[in-house]
Amino acid sequence: MRSRLLPQAHAILRSQRPLCESSIRQARHTSTESNNDKLATASLNPRWLSDLKSRVGKCITFGLTSEQVNEAGSLLQEIAHDWRDLVAGSEGFLTAKNRRGLYRQEVVWGEMSSPLRHVNNVMYNRYAESARCNWALHFANVHDSEHKEEWKGLLGPKGIGLIMRSIKTEFKFPMKWPDHVTVLHKLSTRPEPGMDHFFLDVMILSELHRRPAARCVEDIVVYDYKIGRKAPLKPFMVDQFQKLWEAQEQAKVKYGGRVVELHRKVEKLEKESWNRPDAKEDLGTA
Repeated sequence: MRSRLLPQAHAILRSQRPLCESSIRQARHTSTESNNDKLATASLNPRWLSDLKSRVGKCITFGLTSEQVNEAGSLLQEIAHDWRDLVAGSEGFLTAKNRRGLYRQEVVWGEMSSPLRHVNNVMYNRYAESARCNWALHFANVHDSEHKEEWKGLLGPKGIGLIMRSIKTEFKFPMKWPDHVTVLHKLSTRPEPGMDHFFLDVMILSELHRRPAARCVEDIVVYDYKIGRKAPLKPFMVDQFQKLWEAQEQAKVKYGGRVVELHRKVEKLEKESWNRPDAKEDLGTA
């Protein structure tokens, strides 16, 4: 006996300068992920999440048993609810409220370029800039309030501050209004004591398309405004960066594993439905 997908699953299937002043030029660090070949998503199509959803939909259209309907609904629920963790977390980006820079920031009509009708390329750097400031402020307000003023000081030109030396932006598709963006930052390399510069990878997610609209690499310099030259990060800042790095690595393992498991489950559902040797499509009754 075959049954059609539950209404809830159908609904899911349908729905589916200082630091804050940028100097835009070619980044010296050209790779956004030093261990890119180790990522669970490295060999996948950029549209892999929507492809998974479509593959589950094909199984549903073919016809499933009651047990398979429940499995399909569970897969669609996971894709719909956890898509940011699956897409970004699997690469080491942290999506929690106390880590993300921008969350569902509205894309407004005026941010599009007039002749081409897609978001102006300059806007992506502004999204990254705003998100970077919030990313830094999370250390002051959440993760290390004991040194709150010193973390906040990184955003100004008085003591030890951060200057963006360069930014490189890769545009993945022409995002348009209406949409929303979620912007995430992560450390590109493991932090070390005495570091006087570091790189940040940026993912700018389209909420409508549920995939990256752009990626950036930011080269950040630690600068002492009092003496007018580069300076090392303070030890407590390096400690916080090291904790952040470990959290990034844990996220990569956790959500990368979930991506692999999702693909395994979808492939299993396909082999048990339309892709089995004796498969016959359920055309319903007249």
